[in-house]
Amino acid sequence: MLGLTKILVFAFIPKKEERKTSLTEFPTKKSFRSLRVSCVLVKMTEYGAELLKRQLAELSKNPIDLVSVGLTDDSNVYDWEILIMGPDGTIYEGGFFRARLVFPPDFPNMPPTMTFISEMWHPNVYEDGKVCISILHPPGEDEMNSQESADERWRPILGVEAILMSVISMLSDPNDESPANLDAAVQWRNDRQGFKKKVRQVVRKSQEMC
Repeated sequence: MLGLTKILVFAFIPKKEERKTSLTEFPTKKSFRSLRVSCVLVKMTEYGAELLKRQLAELSKNPIDLVSVGLTDDSNVYDWEILIMGPDGTIYEGGFFRARLVFPPDFPNMPPTMTFISEMWHPNVYEDGKVCISILHPPGEDEMNSQESADERWRPILGVEAILMSVISMLSDPNDESPANLDAAVQWRNDRQGFKKKVRQVVRKSQEMC
């Protein structure tokens, strides 16, 4: 009976309360790492914003032929509006094509995306208007695309001017080897007159919308 009493007594002894510690009291290595990453991201964003402001000012002061640039919203330097005039001597001549350049927070480490707002018929432009050219692809080698070298893709030393010059070159000389718009590429290869007729319609529409 005595043994049973001892067991019952021990059974009702309350457990010691565990002391809880907060992250603010005892910072862990993980929290320090997160803080460092946050600081780096903030610095990268600030650098990217300043770089874009400088490039916008330079392009406004010394504009590229056939191109006009500005901000979609004056409070957001990461969102640009672009107006590209079709290059002389090309089937896009006379067109006024509006587009947007949207830059990521980690610019210039990663490239922006460019999307035509105006209707566009071109092998290197998706149906939704997104431009697909090498300079807008992330840096480094692409194992899935052996036709494109790392030197042709985006590099942080490049700027907005290089992108715009590449787009003008794209309008002058479509690349049908790795098309974004397969129908446009097939028509470009097999029915050049039909392709030109379609582009002329796009040009007229851009003039009406301008």
